[in-house]
Amino acid sequence: MSKLARVVQQLQKERAQAQGRIEQLDEALKALGKISTSRGTTKRHRRARTSGKRQPMSVAARRRIAAAQRARWAKWRAARKRS
Repeated sequence: MSKLARVVQQLQKERAQAQGRIEQLDEALKALGKISTSRGTTKRHRRARTSGKRQPMSVAARRRIAAAQRARWAKWRAARKRS
């Protein structure tokens, strides 16, 4: 058998092993997915979603958001004028 044929055979063997490992990982993910959906969310996650409390936004952050929105509106108005 030539060297090239041996290399190809070895690569095919490694590919088959990798494919087997991927299938194992897929099965593990599927099993873990079933566990997490059957149990529902944890108390910590439920509390975070239902609390409704938001962290206050800084003045600087509000200003950045407002400036970005003004820039979007200006761009929209300029595009509308050109049409």
